[in-house]
Amino acid sequence: MSMERLDFAVALAEKAGVLGLEYFRKLDTLTVTQKGHQDLVSEADRNVETLIREELAKAYPDDGILGEEHGMEEGSSGYTWVTDPIDGTANFVAGIPQWCVIIACVHQGQVIVGVIHDPVAGETFKASAGHGAFLNGKPIRISDSQSLSNGSVGVGFNGRTAITDAINVVGAVVSKGGVFFRNASGGLMLAYAASGRLIGYVESHMNAWDCLAGMLLTAEAGGIVMEQDVNHALYHGARVVVGAPGVYEDLRDIAESSFAPLEAA
Repeated sequence: MSMERLDFAVALAEKAGVLGLEYFRKLDTLTVTQKGHQDLVSEADRNVETLIREELAKAYPDDGILGEEHGMEEGSSGYTWVTDPIDGTANFVAGIPQWCVIIACVHQGQVIVGVIHDPVAGETFKASAGHGAFLNGKPIRISDSQSLSNGSVGVGFNGRTAITDAINVVGAVVSKGGVFFRNASGGLMLAYAASGRLIGYVESHMNAWDCLAGMLLTAEAGGIVMEQDVNHALYHGARVVVGAPGVYEDLRDIAESSFAPLEAA
């Protein structure tokens, strides 16, 4: 069942990506005002999510759907789709080609399908629980790095938790001889961690639509993912720490020492 849903999610993410890309290419035709660009990305966000919801409702009418733009629609099947139509809107609005479409599927508290599609690069990262992770059909593996000084760590910044959270992480990574990486798309950074481009990713809080797909990708690619209560994350988001086995403990320690307590966040 999860493989059928995975194939569906891949096709849908790629279809949604075509629509998103049409909007992205329109940026050049706009009068260069921040408001014009912001209006366009808002329209793109809404319309791409509407496309995703309509296709899901046709194919799986009894499933729930949670999306960034339109919130939660409860279902009766026990399956819930979780989607971010355009992750990386700050990049999108600025014309930076680093954004993606994210689709995940949750069943009984487990993420069973995760897809992250980058329309500009033509890259589709996909995973289903127990069946490995792939980039454009080829298996991907987590980095074999054994040290923070070997590779780059993705660092997320969300604006919802203490500003010092991200600053502390960057300081800790650098002080341990590491390099930090940020491209303003948490989804892509998680996909990069899963595929070994980054050695890990840390963020004090991510919404479910931004992180569930990438955490499944990372786990299926052989990485270690901080344990989550997925049902809780659907409504409240999650603290995210993922990494290559050789550096995960260091990243977890950095997160614990850098982040304000979850209750206070």
